[in-house]
Amino acid sequence: MINYSIVVPFYNEENNIEPLYREIEETMNKMHSTYEVIFVDDGSTDKTKKRIEDIENVNFIRFRRNYGQTAALDAGFKASNGEVIIAMDGDGQNPPGEIPKLIEKLNEGFDVVSGWRYKRKDPILKHIASRCANIARQWLVHDGIHDSGCSLKVYRKKTLQNLNLYGESHRFIPALLKIQGYKIGEVKVDHRARLHGKTKYNWKRGIKGMVDMIGIWFWRKYASRPLHIFGGGGFIMGWIGTLLLFVLFIMRVMGKISLVNSIWPLIAIFLILVGIQLFVSGLLADILVKNHFGISKKTYYEIEKQRKAALKQETYQQ
Repeated sequence: MINYSIVVPFYNEENNIEPLYREIEETMNKMHSTYEVIFVDDGSTDKTKKRIEDIENVNFIRFRRNYGQTAALDAGFKASNGEVIIAMDGDGQNPPGEIPKLIEKLNEGFDVVSGWRYKRKDPILKHIASRCANIARQWLVHDGIHDSGCSLKVYRKKTLQNLNLYGESHRFIPALLKIQGYKIGEVKVDHRARLHGKTKYNWKRGIKGMVDMIGIWFWRKYASRPLHIFGGGGFIMGWIGTLLLFVLFIMRVMGKISLVNSIWPLIAIFLILVGIQLFVSGLLADILVKNHFGISKKTYYEIEKQRKAALKQETYQQ
């Protein structure tokens, strides 16, 4: 049985691979447990794939092209055999020496432990972007951690078995798991300045992350009841439009107003039509969600423990 799986995605990080592997090997050997290292080459165009292949004791996955960090982590998770899965960045900024600290926290009864880059060594613009994203994340997602962007995390394998990652959702894995009821912990970790290569973060990834965040917010609150948000909004807008149209009709009959050049009747009709559209969209979304859970055989709830009591046998005396 393998105790730990270390999953590291790389994209054009040729000069970081060997030093990072040596640090991982040194750290894990001190823990005196069985482990495997899985390096994922996310379609690199430099010498990354050769540097990975040159390390004999590493399991590796190579993508045909660049699919992004989320896809790379998902592939690594699915290939892992360890009871605990450790994820970290391939840029060398996450010190492998912090892994035992996260494992110790995990053993306190948590299902997931995330690193918190308390003193980040990043450019000021990246600091600002991260701070803005954290404010939006705390408002929408409520994952209970300070630094979702830190890739240094440890997971119990059971938490990832039914998790499929898309887009830029790797930042929100703790949020997705918290939705399912898993216990999330956090530990302050060191963060190093990048020594080799260039950062892959840009404004496009930031926008994608915000869109994924909204999607997770919707899934957290309305995954099992989309009709409540769409249908509820449509119901309110429809009734506002109907009430406005009724008031305009009464006032026109009483001669209080003239509707010849008024835009209010159009607004009332517009609200009614939008309300009907939202309500119908809610019905369709409700059907799709039910089909999703039916076809995938998944539920929107997670059972932590279940026990069936033995049947009591009644005896009768004649």
